[in-house]
Amino acid sequence: MNMDKIMKQAQKMQAQMARVQEELEGERVEGSAGGGMVIVEANGHGDVVSVKIDPEVVKSEDVEMLEDLVLAAVNEAARRGRELAAERMGKVTGGLGSMGLF
Repeated sequence: MNMDKIMKQAQKMQAQMARVQEELEGERVEGSAGGGMVIVEANGHGDVVSVKIDPEVVKSEDVEMLEDLVLAAVNEAARRGRELAAERMGKVTGGLGSMGLF
């Protein structure tokens, strides 16, 4: 293959990856626990952007249960954010990232 062609393809892929990274910032995923009593929203990078807690959970005064619910919802939202990012980047890289090339 022509080295110029390879470089152009690499530059194109790099630009696409940068665009996907920007788009992921605006994407939203949710994680929930306790049947929706705690809902955590994260962006496509897995960064938590909001937490919603049903007032009924707070009324129970069971702090440990609330902590467990928040932790579970945060972990689910972060996992979904990572999955979304991997899916979107995989479309750009054609699986090259899973081989350690990116």
